[in-house]
Amino acid sequence: MPRKNAPSPADAGSGSPTGEPVYLSVGFIRRPHGIHGELIMDVHTDFPDRLRAGAKVFLGEQHQPAKLASARPHGTSLLVSFRGLDSPEESGRLRNTWVYVTAADRPPLPEGKVYHYQLIGLRVVTDDGRELGSLTEILETGANNVYVVKAADGKEILLPAIPDVILGIDVPNGEIKVHLLEGLVSDT
Repeated sequence: MPRKNAPSPADAGSGSPTGEPVYLSVGFIRRPHGIHGELIMDVHTDFPDRLRAGAKVFLGEQHQPAKLASARPHGTSLLVSFRGLDSPEESGRLRNTWVYVTAADRPPLPEGKVYHYQLIGLRVVTDDGRELGSLTEILETGANNVYVVKAADGKEILLPAIPDVILGIDVPNGEIKVHLLEGLVSDT
């Protein structure tokens, strides 16, 4: 789950015939820690257990392959090290670098759950058949996520991602069905 203090990249590239991203961001390297080449990395995944020694990751916008030598909890972050980078000077060049995995390596989700990137671009339609626009962004707030829908006229509609509003998500058909509670959308 992305933390709010790091810039958020668009998950990298489409490249696949289905439009799915090729790479998914899982972390953001902040800075070196200690004298053995470890780095503090913010975690941007709901599956941090896959970030362990031996895991293959890709670094930066060029998606350079790398292997984790170690990973261990450090507060809300991880302390990670990479094979071949054994000093703070060597690992320091990775400061402010995004860490990715391939989309093909993503863990399967339970039935009825989807990844956020799968929702971006879906058509948003009300339960009475009116098309509101398309989902452009998901804001992660403390209470619940908020879906940002861009209407054809360019206006943005903010919808709380709660069961009373989000009635159904149909990824194969590219649609999110919603119920508009009073006051969510102005009639002007």
